Formats: sequence, C-alpha cells, structure tokens
Amino acid sequence: MRRIWRRSLAARFIAFLLLALALSQAIGFLISWDERGHALRAAAKNEFFSRTASLALLLETTPPALRDEILQVSGTAYTRFWTTPREPTDATAWRDDAWVHLATPLPSLKPAKDDAGSVAPIATASAATPGGAALQWTALSSHAWPLSRPARFVYLGEAKGMGLAVRLDDGSWLNAAYAKSIPNGAWTRQSILSLLITALALSVIAILAARGITRPMRRLAAAAELLGRGESVPPLPESGPDDIRHTAEAFNRMQARLQRFVDDRTRMLAAIGHDLRTPLTSLRLRAEFVSDPEVQEKMLATIEEIQTMTEAALAFAREEATVETTRTVDLSALVESLCDDLAELGQQVRFLGGPKLHYRCRPDALRRAIRNLVENAVRYGERARVRVVRAGEGVDIVIDDDGPGIPQAAMDQVFEPFFRMEHSRNRETGGVGLGLSIARTIARHHGGDVVLRNGDRGMRALISLPLAG
Repeated sequence: MRRIWRRSLAARFIAFLLLALALSQAIGFLISWDERGHALRAAAKNEFFSRTASLALLLETTPPALRDEILQVSGTAYTRFWTTPREPTDATAWRDDAWVHLATPLPSLKPAKDDAGSVAPIATASAATPGGAALQWTALSSHAWPLSRPARFVYLGEAKGMGLAVRLDDGSWLNAAYAKSIPNGAWTRQSILSLLITALALSVIAILAARGITRPMRRLAAAAELLGRGESVPPLPESGPDDIRHTAEAFNRMQARLQRFVDDRTRMLAAIGHDLRTPLTSLRLRAEFVSDPEVQEKMLATIEEIQTMTEAALAFAREEATVETTRTVDLSALVESLCDDLAELGQQVRFLGGPKLHYRCRPDALRRAIRNLVENAVRYGERARVRVVRAGEGVDIVIDDDGPGIPQAAMDQVFEPFFRMEHSRNRETGGVGLGLSIARTIARHHGGDVVLRNGDRGMRALISLPLAG
C-alpha cells in the first residue's frame, strides 16, 4: 500500500476523496442522530391515529352485525383492531391482550407451514413477551387526536408498539394495537448502500481526474527523458488547464533555447576553425624560410599538432550537433560486430557474450563510444575483453584490459578534452586526448555514463545505460 501511495496519484485522489466523504458522513451522522428514526415513528403514529379514527367513524355508521367482519379486514401486518363492551382501565392487562391479538394471523392471509406441517403464527413485531413493568394510560387531547371524543394512548414497550382505545357512540370501546420495529439510528442498509455507491462514484471520478492530470505529466516526463538522451522531440501540445499549459510552454521554450545554444556554439566553433586556418597556413609558409633544419622541423610539428587538435575539436562539435535517427537494435549484436571488426584488424579484442537485448539508441554514436574505449584498452592494456550484462533497470557494457590502470587522482581528469596520460604528445601512441571525452558525452546523451575502475589485473571501463520504458 505504501508503494501504491508513493507511485499512484489516483490512489492519493481516491484516499483524500474517501476521507472527505467519511468526515462529511460522520458530521452529518452526529448532527442528525436518530433523526430518521424519530421521523419514521412520528409518521407511523400519525398514520395509526388517522386509521383508528376513520375506523371508529365507519363502525358507528354500519350495522353492529358487520362490525366483526370490518375489524378483521381492517387489520394489517402490523395492526390489529377489536372491540370491548367496557372501558379498558388496566393498561398492563390491556397490553398483554394486545400482544395476543397481534400474534393472531389475519384470516385473509395464508398461514405458513413449518417443517412438521403445523400452522405457524404470523410474527408481527420483534420478540416482546407479555408482562413487565406496569403501564398507565395517557389521555389524548383534541389537538393530538383527529376526533373530538376522548381517547386513551399507551406505548407497548421495547417493540416500538402503540395502543389506542376509543369510545364509540353506543358505549363500547374500539381497541387498536400497532407493533413494528423501526430502525434506530442513521446506519441502515439503505444508508450503507448509498454510502458505498457514493464512494464508488467518487473513486471513478478521482481516477478520471488523476488520469487527466497525469497523462500530460507522463508525456512531459517522456519528452524530457528523450531530450536528455539527445533525441529530437516534437513540441508538446500546449493545451489543457493553465498550469499544465504553462508547463508545456516552458518545456517547449527550453527545448528551443537549448537547440539554439547548440547551433550557436557549433557555428562559433566552425568560424573559429575557419579563421585559424589562415594564420596556420601563414605560419607554415614562414617556417619554410627558417634556415635551421632542426628548428624548422619543430615549428612544423607544432603547427601540425595545433591543426590536428583544431580539426579534431571541430569534428567533435559537428558530430555532437548532428542528430542521428534513434532506432531499436540488438545491443549485444552491435557490440559483438564491433569486436569482430577490430579483431579482424589485428587487435586483441574478444567478445565474451551477453543477453539478447533490444535497446533504443543512436547506433553509430554508441558504436563510436564503445570503439574508443576498446581501442584505449588495447593501446594501454594490450588486450580487451568485452561483455554485455543486465544491471538492475539498466544495461552495462564492460571492457576489461590487462594494463597498469590509471591513478585515482586522475580518474576525472582523463575525461577532460585534450588531456593525455601519455606525455610524449605523439599521436601514434596517445592520440589527441578526445577519445574518453567523446565516449562519455555519447553515453550521457543516452542517459548513461562512463565509469573507470582499477582492478587487480588491469582497468575496467564501464558504459552504464538506462533501459528506456
């Protein structure tokens, strides 16, 4: 759950919305505690009074011979009616008699049979046994009772029951009993179902809202990753809410500024290289007129070195600015083919294998980075052993050699342009000092890096590359 909370914006939206829903329901429950139960009991009491009053008027306008039938058909699943010749005075005895009438099945209903085949009584209320504390009748006023004649009212106890006795014109009394359990509190089956449906609807809304927010964020993250790997990224769509639109606009402006910066730097270096050719040519012509052969040779060698370094720097800048098409290749096959080509040229290079791995990259640039490291391993360490390994969420290209290694203090310096551990300045033995710089630049354009480590047997060069999703 902690991992989902950290990684999923939709999970956070759902949690916050459900928390808000729970708090609102809890506050509403505290405010309207048992309000529904009170309303239901008040409605049931009013309906009971009205039904009893109507039945009393009906009995007074019909022949006495029909009273028993009228009383039987007027009963409901929760109400029973009967008449007594005298006024009921003992409320407790009247309650016990009421429970007997409530437990008697209605003649219009078919009684259910139990497993033994006997007729079972119809349950009309929650279990409430006769007896208990003594009760007292309550006289109803004309304001609380629909009729002007007197009536007596009593509660039947824990079963949420009510009793009513009304005097008729002929002196007899109409008795009415009602018993039905009314849910107490706000947490009923309907309220819980309503809460679950509301929570589900809020969760769906949260998921849709989170997807609407995270979709442009994922698009921005993917574009930033591609831009960091040196790929050409089309401008992001500048649409949606203001915050998202402003973010997309800022990214597009940043990408355009970076591209202008690289183009301006490349043009500047090309102009410098073009302008340097004229003074170098002039120096070469003047060196031809030097009479001392030894001095002339040193001057020409220095001019040649300057020209070589200048052309190498310009080539490096031009190649860095060149946008190569990114495509998916088999990384192990690419490294193996490079090792085979170098081995055919007589270099001590051996490929030790690797998993079949499809990797999205700029193959020519990556091939050049690997070649520079392998040639350095052969030049300074006699031989190179190359392999491809999976490393967590990335892939490593490992180049081992048998050389003396590099001092720890110079591990970072060797990546600086034109820095050479070999101080003879001989291009046949040390190059111009751009090989490691080019390799690291290419690796970083792919989102990775180049790391050098000294081992017991020699030195290890490691190209670490991330596996793009």
